[in-house]
Amino acid sequence: MSRVLIVDDAAFMRMMLKDILNKNGLEVVGEAVNGADAIEKYRELQPDVVTMDITMPEMDGITSVKEIIAIYPQAKIIMCSAMGQQPMVLEAIQSGAKDFIVKPFQADRVIDSITKVLGI
Repeated sequence: MSRVLIVDDAAFMRMMLKDILNKNGLEVVGEAVNGADAIEKYRELQPDVVTMDITMPEMDGITSVKEIIAIYPQAKIIMCSAMGQQPMVLEAIQSGAKDFIVKPFQADRVIDSITKVLGI
């Protein structure tokens, strides 16, 4: 079973993603509320894949991606963006993110992205 870390400052978004992942046989091993929290949780949990919000307080998703990839080059991170954040998504991909999904989440797109990134 693939292990997922969800990173989003909005509890509602984390809950929605967790529901989608659990219904599709993925294990949510942790949740983080900002980029700094994500780095700590990644180090602690070593998940198979991370869903990372772009816009968060304290440390944004792009900065967090750069830091996680610098320490763990094999990390698989999927960015979560709102519509109209294309330049930020592009920067995240250039920084090492493997894919992106758009809010509001569509379950099939979320699962497609995770299976593609994990190669399953």
